[in-house]
Amino acid sequence: MNWDIVEGNWKQFKGKVKTQWGKLTDDHLDVIAGKRDELAGKLQESYGITKDEAEKQIKSFEDANKDFRP
Repeated sequence: MNWDIVEGNWKQFKGKVKTQWGKLTDDHLDVIAGKRDELAGKLQESYGITKDEAEKQIKSFEDANKDFRP
């Protein structure tokens, strides 16, 4: 998944993120703004998970959404 494309089309994509990680608020999504590192940090913060676990979840999410086209 190309995160430059995700960042550029964040409004269309953030619904998928919200569905996957329901604890993330709209404020969190605004801060993330399509940035992978921000997503990892917010996942750690919101779910109390390690960086490795956040990366694993993001990788799984990327694999499930690899065909995303804006």
